[in-house]
Amino acid sequence: MAAPESDTPVAEDLQQGLFSHLLELRTRLLKSVAAVVLVLLVLVPFANRLYAELAAPLVARLPQGAHLIATEVTSPFITPLKLAFYTALFISMPVILYQLWAFVSPGLYKHEKRLARPLLIAAMGLFYLGCAFAYFLVLPAAFRFLTAVTPQGVEMMTDITHYLDFVMLMFFAFGLCFEVPVAVVILAAIGVVDLEKLRSGRRYAIVGAFAIAALITPPDITSMMMLGIPMCLLYELGVLAVRWLVKPGSLRPDPG
Repeated sequence: MAAPESDTPVAEDLQQGLFSHLLELRTRLLKSVAAVVLVLLVLVPFANRLYAELAAPLVARLPQGAHLIATEVTSPFITPLKLAFYTALFISMPVILYQLWAFVSPGLYKHEKRLARPLLIAAMGLFYLGCAFAYFLVLPAAFRFLTAVTPQGVEMMTDITHYLDFVMLMFFAFGLCFEVPVAVVILAAIGVVDLEKLRSGRRYAIVGAFAIAALITPPDITSMMMLGIPMCLLYELGVLAVRWLVKPGSLRPDPG
């Protein structure tokens, strides 16, 4: 049985609306990819120098005569290129997030935009801060410990690909862990927790922070403390942000 004629314009409008959204999404994705590719093309000539800077925290603490090695034939070429790609993605992230925001923001309520915009900026800044914290403070301390506990008769020579994978994992882990204030604000804004629950849950947050730190960091107490303590402080920062910025259920749809 044919659909009523009155339904046809509605169906066509829905189809056109979906098509226009898909076109916009494709445009936003292409712009994001173009930003990454352009930055990557600029960085490729400096790939080896980038890897030397990334390896500096380990190389500076290797015993005399020890050095990084490449166990695969293509590693000296592929590994710096992988790092250049990761760096291009890292540098292009503001453009990618802007494209995401430009696509999503028209469908948000005003109060959601007011809260989402600073949260997005804070999330990006905290992720960068977590990566910098890992590179400048945690990795040197971890490598100092690992070189100190190397058994006698064992020469520490790390594969360049394994080192890159380890450092990228640390950057990603610390970047995510530094998102604690953003996560706390979002949970409070959607009504999952409130200020009193956050205050009363401090001891659980501390235990959870150090449990996560023990799982993520290298097996030394210094690295664990260097992640656990900042996570606790960031939790407190999130509690303060909830107190100042968030009304209960502020991300819920407007009534009516």
